[in-house]
Amino acid sequence: MAGHIQDRWYKTETNNEGKAIRVKSDRYGTGLRYRARYIGPDGTEKSKSFPDRQKRLAEQWLTDIASDMSKGRYVDPQAARITFRRYAEKWLRHHPGEVSSQVEIERRLRLHALPVIGSRPLDSFRPEHIRELVGALDASPTVGSAYARNIYGDVRAVLSAAVDDGLLPRNPCSARSVRPPTASRRRVVPWLPPQVHAVRTALPERYQAMVDTGAGCGLRQGEIFGLAEDALDFEGGHLRVIRQVRLIRGTAVFAPPKCDKERDVPLPSSVAEALRVHMDSFKPVEVTLPWRKPDGPKVSARLLFTNTASGVVWRSNFNIQEWKSALAAAGLIPEAKDGKYESAREHGMHALRHFYASLLLDAGENIKAVSQYLGHSDPALTLRVYAHLMPSSEHRTRKAVDGVFSGHTDDADGPQTAQGPETGPL
Repeated sequence: MAGHIQDRWYKTETNNEGKAIRVKSDRYGTGLRYRARYIGPDGTEKSKSFPDRQKRLAEQWLTDIASDMSKGRYVDPQAARITFRRYAEKWLRHHPGEVSSQVEIERRLRLHALPVIGSRPLDSFRPEHIRELVGALDASPTVGSAYARNIYGDVRAVLSAAVDDGLLPRNPCSARSVRPPTASRRRVVPWLPPQVHAVRTALPERYQAMVDTGAGCGLRQGEIFGLAEDALDFEGGHLRVIRQVRLIRGTAVFAPPKCDKERDVPLPSSVAEALRVHMDSFKPVEVTLPWRKPDGPKVSARLLFTNTASGVVWRSNFNIQEWKSALAAAGLIPEAKDGKYESAREHGMHALRHFYASLLLDAGENIKAVSQYLGHSDPALTLRVYAHLMPSSEHRTRKAVDGVFSGHTDDADGPQTAQGPETGPL
């Protein structure tokens, strides 16, 4: 057993005969009686107090501490009292990766995790607390399944870091009784061509070619906002996706496309013509923004799409003032009530990418090419999202089988050919 146990209800004194005797202390009968003390790996004394008649618990506590030290599982009790909120804030300050990613993680934790577990000390976490969080996320009508899994992933990452820092013996998210939020992916329902044309028509003229670019080349909204002259190869029939516009803590920045995946996309002649007409009516404007983060180096690009003040298009303003108004005019969402439109996540500009993917798959394009043009991390992601839009093989299967079993036994192909010609006994 490491350390020792102090009985604070008694003290040792020397009597008149020079012998050490135990006498009651001034604390006798009040407060916690036993204080277990030991020296931690950092060289400082640690302690924990126990009530009367629980000396065995104090001894067991010291024994467990010694065992954890010998097995490398020791957790400093004082340090582990830090709350999830304070540790998450510290973790975020040193989180690797893009500033924009830090902002998204901070927002998810602040809005959905901290209200539930933010005040809980790290050393008090048990699997039941994670199950409660998952239950709250699953029950929330405003949190989609994919978003809930992102929140859960953020919490798991914070707790994993706490384990690495020696503040938790194990991650409660790793318990077998803990399951991530339920995954229930909605099937993508792509727009029909008349809907695409209706939204395009309803937009102000300076933004109409955005629809051609999204529906005809599959660009994301930020990539459309960041599209510049240097991305267009009219002669070669290609569009090079090299940048996007992102908003980080209220500041617009230029950044690489998602996952840092620059890509070449076929530029159909119809989209090329729409962009030429747009550039004749609205000349490209040179816009200078920081690169990647608000304090990053300044870079310039001659943007094809700008706002009425010849500046970068702000996502929030565009979505509310222009895009939703066009959706309502096209009959995709109700008209605004009291100046506000209903939520329309399935009809955001991402719907143009879904339309683009559905066109390619319906035309027989292979999933690898579709994934490349969309800028997905891998074809498996594309397949998970769009597999149900791929042309069904059922008709081909029925036709092939019917061709064999509908009485055409003289055909060269069929089950009988696998048996080979009849031969006599060897």
